Amino acid sequence: MENNIDWSKLPFGYYPTDYNVRCTFRNGQWGPIEVSQSETINIHIAATSLHYGQEIFEGLKAFRGADGKIRIFRMRENAKRLQESARGLLMEPVPVEIFEEMCIKCVKLNERFVPPYESGASLYLRPLEIGITPRIGVKEADEYTFIIMCTPVGPYFPSGFGCTNICIMREFDRVAPQGTGRWKVGGNYAASLGAGHKAHELGYSAVLYLDPKEKKYLDECGPANFYAVKDGKYITPKSDSILPSITNMSLMQLAHDMGIEVEERHITVDELATVSEAAACGTAAVCSPIGRIDDLDTGIKYEIAKDGKPGPVTTALYNKLNGIRYGLEPDVHGWNTIIE
Repeated sequence: MENNIDWSKLPFGYYPTDYNVRCTFRNGQWGPIEVSQSETINIHIAATSLHYGQEIFEGLKAFRGADGKIRIFRMRENAKRLQESARGLLMEPVPVEIFEEMCIKCVKLNERFVPPYESGASLYLRPLEIGITPRIGVKEADEYTFIIMCTPVGPYFPSGFGCTNICIMREFDRVAPQGTGRWKVGGNYAASLGAGHKAHELGYSAVLYLDPKEKKYLDECGPANFYAVKDGKYITPKSDSILPSITNMSLMQLAHDMGIEVEERHITVDELATVSEAAACGTAAVCSPIGRIDDLDTGIKYEIAKDGKPGPVTTALYNKLNGIRYGLEPDVHGWNTIIE
């Protein structure tokens, strides 16, 4: 079956594909893996996911390389992170083997939607686990549905790799101290919508959140991790309220490989005056370079990219990670799963 998709005009949004893959936990065990062509789920109106937020998810990508082979990037790390999220919300962890088998099956079934190498687009996989037991009292579910859906997405930077401006505002917290920030929970993103909407209205691409306890240290950058380059070192915030980004973990490894010192630590707001590069990092963009950070409460503007262009370290890391994902660079750490 041929596609009539204009890959060059594909947005970072939802485009329907042929199949999704599902598995249900019931009576104390995970059942068989099922393939569905339906884009909907039949769920009880009292399901714990709807009432008490028992919902977790992941995001990862499959790429068609220059050699024509399809690669899924670091899916085992996504499987392990989903398990951590499940434990945090008293949900049933999906076994790594089931997660990986379902990812591979989903990609194979939807192979015609994996964009060609030249397009710069990719197939985005969205694993989702929800509590489906009806509950009116506040209690975890006994039954869970795990689904992997996919959709082709265009390049995050359709007009080319470039800088955006972000802002700091203290009137919003993304998560609570010792809350759900370390897990990939839908509620964390719901809590960020108001701040994100306000930032976009003011012309910024994202909010750089501060730690929810003292409002002194940098936290997440919109839906992504934050890093900066200072005195030649790769520095990134360390906190229990930050989601451990698989992209950030990969960039730290690549920086180390390049001989760049890496520091995971508290970063104060005023340190932004001393950094030479900064970026948000995550599955969607890899690295989204930051040109300027405006502190809306103090009026201070931190000019990061004085020439308006991504810095040399961020550019090198972006190119290296993309090269590994597309099979152009040697995969020395064994991050890719090649779909046979």
